[in-house]
Amino acid sequence: MPRITDSIEIDESELEESFVRASGPGGQNVNKVSSAVHLRFDIAASSLPDAIKQRLLALSDQRITEGGVVVIKAQAHRSQDMNRAEALQRLAQLVDSVARPPKPRRPTRPSVKTTPRSYSLRTLTMFVRMTNPIKIRNPR
Repeated sequence: MPRITDSIEIDESELEESFVRASGPGGQNVNKVSSAVHLRFDIAASSLPDAIKQRLLALSDQRITEGGVVVIKAQAHRSQDMNRAEALQRLAQLVDSVARPPKPRRPTRPSVKTTPRSYSLRTLTMFVRMTNPIKIRNPR
């Protein structure tokens, strides 16, 4: 059972793994051995708390499909076990990134430079001219 935090664990039965041949260089080994791992994790059917599920589904991450399934492909290592461990670690990092609720934004007072009093006369004149264009009639 991969442990995400002290209170969050993912059950092995919620993970679906498939082993495929890795792409890229590797000589004859890459053509014979299925060492890359496709790890699938269905967010909606998982045992994660509802708040974490909602934050995961709200992420705009390319690894999360429209159906709410996280798909992670690990193929950096030559060994199946190391690729599997890396995929589990990446899933744990993804879930851990949303485990803590986001900090609420506190509105701050505007700085002195953003107040209209600090603008120069030229800037104010340009602003007025841009917002209220003068209509010039045809001189005939």
